[in-house]
Amino acid sequence: MMINSLRRALGGTADAPRPALRAAPPRPSVKAVTPAPSGRSTQVLGLLAVAGIGLALLVMIGASLFRADWMPPRLPMPTIGPPFELHVIFVRPKIVDTALWVAEIIGVLGVVAGLLAAARGARPPMRLIVAVAVVAVVALTVLPPAGSTDALDYATYGRLLVLGHNPYIATPSLLRHMHNSFAQSVPRVWDSQVSLYGPFATFEQLVAAKLGGISAARIAFWLKLWNSVAFAAVAIVLDRLLRADPAQRLRAHLLWTLNPLLLWDLIAAGHVDLLAAAAGLGGLLAIGRQTPGTAPRLWRAAAAGALIGISADIKINYILLGGGLAWALRRSPAALLSAAGGGLAVLVPTYAWLGRPAARALLARREAASADSFYRLLTGDTGLPRHLVFLAVALFAGLAILLLRRMPAGDPLRPALRPALALSVAWLFVWPYQLPWYDAIFICILVLYPATRLDWLVLLRLTVATLANTPGVAVGPPGHVLKLIDRYIIEYLASAALLAAVVVLVALAVSGRWGVRCPPRIAPAPAGGGDRAGRDSAGVG
Repeated sequence: MMINSLRRALGGTADAPRPALRAAPPRPSVKAVTPAPSGRSTQVLGLLAVAGIGLALLVMIGASLFRADWMPPRLPMPTIGPPFELHVIFVRPKIVDTALWVAEIIGVLGVVAGLLAAARGARPPMRLIVAVAVVAVVALTVLPPAGSTDALDYATYGRLLVLGHNPYIATPSLLRHMHNSFAQSVPRVWDSQVSLYGPFATFEQLVAAKLGGISAARIAFWLKLWNSVAFAAVAIVLDRLLRADPAQRLRAHLLWTLNPLLLWDLIAAGHVDLLAAAAGLGGLLAIGRQTPGTAPRLWRAAAAGALIGISADIKINYILLGGGLAWALRRSPAALLSAAGGGLAVLVPTYAWLGRPAARALLARREAASADSFYRLLTGDTGLPRHLVFLAVALFAGLAILLLRRMPAGDPLRPALRPALALSVAWLFVWPYQLPWYDAIFICILVLYPATRLDWLVLLRLTVATLANTPGVAVGPPGHVLKLIDRYIIEYLASAALLAAVVVLVALAVSGRWGVRCPPRIAPAPAGGGDRAGRDSAGVG
């Protein structure tokens, strides 16, 4: 059913112009451009998009459904769900890990095919796309977390708070020694690590733990449910903002709503980054549309600052979005101060509530590199020498300045989006510790930005990072062959690909060849004339 719905969704083409418009000649001042007709290539791309996205989602849903057969730690299910899971004899970790790698590759290829089809004029019914996304999100929400153990770490920190312990001081190992079902679900890899998340995330974990009780699975479900609500809220906002531009609207749903990699990294795994991304995007949009020479109302600026403060209170790296907001308000001191006041009104009380240990978490992982970081090509392991930390800071600062100066202009009425995108892209592309679910910080902004070659770099980054972090457990995949693939192909290939993405990004910024594409539009046909085939040319920003 899902594949059939996707086929109907992505196989559509642009609506034909109404008869009343066909008789009206185009205005002389506007270049009349017609999309390419629904040719065989567009139909093939649509079918490839359907197959890639549909099959990837089915594999990911299946992997989540059979989590107990391939992914540790053990997660006892509540008597009455959600979440739900099944046990089958024939499911083996080797099969699931291999299937996930394949699904991630064909899933991103499906997204690429869909973007190419959209560029050639494909216009599927949005209701069917949304319906397929709703089915996928609901299915992944009511199933146990898969692909990462982070949701169980969140549940552990929430449980510590319920028992009266500060998760910035007490470690999950405290719960491992308790004789109850929860102790079985504490991930061993982080059992001596205090919380690295902001106070707002800790408060969310506390509420989920109170609702979930002694069941780690039920606590994780509540955490995933709120993530899914945030994901849906972003999708709805994007859809409404782009409803007047069918090409950009479809692109937004392909990069966000129907992107299998995002659904796997954020919804299936239950990462808290979704809440931060939703709040941060809300802050960037809360100041409203600004015409040149005007400043937003002070209450809007304060609301924007408060929302970005919430996102930074979940994960501190979202403070980068505050830089975009500050840039947009730089010519209005009153609005800038209002935004700063809104942000501080959130951050100061929450950090005061949890004390100095929570503030120390801000500096965590400053000398660490993730497994797929391109710094591995220099260090050979996940450690990061001190001098490379300074190198990473210098690279981030240089790339951020370059992108702020050279990125194409975005929506002139939403000036906060472009600098926020530039800062977040610069940070994630060069910072040593970066994981695929971190990409939520800029993908939700990217879809409101003109389509450029940056889209392909973002998809490349997301793909190789997701591959390198599959299956999402510390021991890695089982078996000698899969471990060899994981270490010598996936990890090293990912490191090289991430370095190549940085080099290409710098080259695009220096040369200015961003390949900004004007979305194809239906132009009025000349009176008495037939339809003409045409295609928008790719401009250079």
